[in-house]
Amino acid sequence: MSSSDHWLPSPIPPQIASREIHVWRAPLNCPDLLLQRLETTLAPDEIARADRFFFPLDRQHFVVARGILRQLLAGYLRRSPTDIEFAYHPRGKPYLAPSTGDPPIAFNISHSHGMALLAFSVGRELGVDIERIRPDIAADEIASRYFSPQEVAELQSLPPEQRPEAFCLCWTRKEAYIKALGHGMQIPLTSFRVSLTPGQPAVLESPDASRWSLRFLSPAPEYAAAVVAEGQNWRLRTFEYAP
Repeated sequence: MSSSDHWLPSPIPPQIASREIHVWRAPLNCPDLLLQRLETTLAPDEIARADRFFFPLDRQHFVVARGILRQLLAGYLRRSPTDIEFAYHPRGKPYLAPSTGDPPIAFNISHSHGMALLAFSVGRELGVDIERIRPDIAADEIASRYFSPQEVAELQSLPPEQRPEAFCLCWTRKEAYIKALGHGMQIPLTSFRVSLTPGQPAVLESPDASRWSLRFLSPAPEYAAAVVAEGQNWRLRTFEYAP
């Protein structure tokens, strides 16, 4: 199984090659001073979006995730975080505005229960997803609505103690693929299949599966994660974000 359990220290400045995918893990619970510093780098529309969150912790996590995204993009592009400009595809997926300059860095971000993953590439579409494994999740009920028949059968064939992890493995792999496509939920989750048995290779079966590579990620023992990116010939590198 192709995965990553080794998260390297932050390179300064970060450099990414054309055949690399970089994934950074970052905690979203941080001291107030760092939160304030990151918030000063956000654009007015991002501040407005942050202010729409009802719960303060959700607002904090959004601000920190966006602030870290700006910091990392600024490092790759050798620019100030405040100079980063975003544009949005019709389905809402953000990308770098043309005014931001070269190289054409693609990115995607996901966070769950205080941990974020941020993925980057040069000119390759990609998607990343992370979920915290919750033993109390209604895995069978949700799977019957959103998983393919093969995925449901695979999930139900596993011992009950493995099903929460298997459910999250399936969910993150499907979400990473959907996010890489950039079509939002216009693609039915039942229209393609991923593997989900813990300890087995990560597999994607879809009409365009030859276009993509799926990799399993292990950001922490209680989390499941995956990244999907264009092509078959890229190298995955994983890093630990440090302020």
